[in-house]
Amino acid sequence: MNKTKKIPLRKCVATNNQFPKKEMFRIVRTPEGEIKIDLTGKLNGHGAYLSKSMEAIELSRKKKILDKYLEASVSDEIYDELIKMLGE
Repeated sequence: MNKTKKIPLRKCVATNNQFPKKEMFRIVRTPEGEIKIDLTGKLNGHGAYLSKSMEAIELSRKKKILDKYLEASVSDEIYDELIKMLGE
């Protein structure tokens, strides 16, 4: 019997589409209340997933979707950082 490894899917908070976890950004509100981009997927805290697309990042920035999910205000620096990471 061939066991294929299950790919963990996560839902993008902006577009509501599901993607493999590796294809998404995880943004975390740490227990100290800081907002961080979690590159390891292992940071402690309340996380929200955003698909790696300009559309999702802009939508989230415009409608403050991450702010709602993380119950904290997400600075423009975080969005700028995400956009920069998209381009790499």
